[in-house]
Amino acid sequence: MATVIFFHSVYGLRSLEHEAVERVQAAGHKAFAPDLYDGLIARSIEEGFEFKDEIGWPTICERAEWALAGLPAATVLAGFSMGAAVAASLWPKREKTAGVLFLHGIAAIADNARKGLPLQLHLADPDPFEPEEDVATWRQATARSGTAAEIFRYPGGGHLYTDASLPDYDAKAADLTWKRVIGFLDAIDTRT
Repeated sequence: MATVIFFHSVYGLRSLEHEAVERVQAAGHKAFAPDLYDGLIARSIEEGFEFKDEIGWPTICERAEWALAGLPAATVLAGFSMGAAVAASLWPKREKTAGVLFLHGIAAIADNARKGLPLQLHLADPDPFEPEEDVATWRQATARSGTAAEIFRYPGGGHLYTDASLPDYDAKAADLTWKRVIGFLDAIDTRT
């Protein structure tokens, strides 16, 4: 059984993250999704960025670190969009991380990434927040890092295509993403 922590998008902790936890738990894994905004939920992406700026990036990352305090060292770090960057900020400090899962956003590859570390990226194609040249540079960085990176692109959906509450939603892409995520976690379970 894998343990995974999902960090929310710039919107805050909403149904997307709660449903992710439920899906992963239903598949037999442990899952958590902390509230890094202390109850604030944005009604728009613009409001979400305002919350992020008001709270401040250092505070958001500190809250994420606190949320990890009682979890196993081998916890899978996962994040939705902005949450991918939160996960990436913690990755260098967690050398025993069992895997890294980026949903709807690319983020920095840890300089001390273990060779063969399972890493999965799920991204719209195209994604309005992740220009193709940035994605290409990210692919090169994962190749240099030696991580076991899998990169999945989903044409037709919007940026947060797994979020049924937004116009970005694409049911087919979301279903395929979750099948792949569960497979990723199941495979990590056999390695830990």
